[in-house]
Amino acid sequence: MGDTIQAVSDASFQSDVIEASKTQPVMVDFWADWCRPCHMLTPTVEEIAREQAGKVKVVKLNVDENMNVPGRFNIRGIPTLLVFKGGEVADQIVGAVPKDQIVKVLERHI
Repeated sequence: MGDTIQAVSDASFQSDVIEASKTQPVMVDFWADWCRPCHMLTPTVEEIAREQAGKVKVVKLNVDENMNVPGRFNIRGIPTLLVFKGGEVADQIVGAVPKDQIVKVLERHI
């Protein structure tokens, strides 16, 4: 994992995502180690994190290590990307989708 993406946990979610999203959009990548599509999406997510640095905060949450947050936001399948803005879920992207689709969604919130 590149240094552009911070890992968040159930414990840090409130401050790292909910509070942080009040100043800029936060995209959370819900993933797990066994999930092949998640690994396929990782380079794309890292690229977006680099390109949107300063505009969007990008974090990852491992659903195997953190059960509370995925349950709270009804994460049914992974990879799922949630975009938070103003402390709320603003958008959701499910599956390993192409980069331009993710960027399009993000641009609505920047």
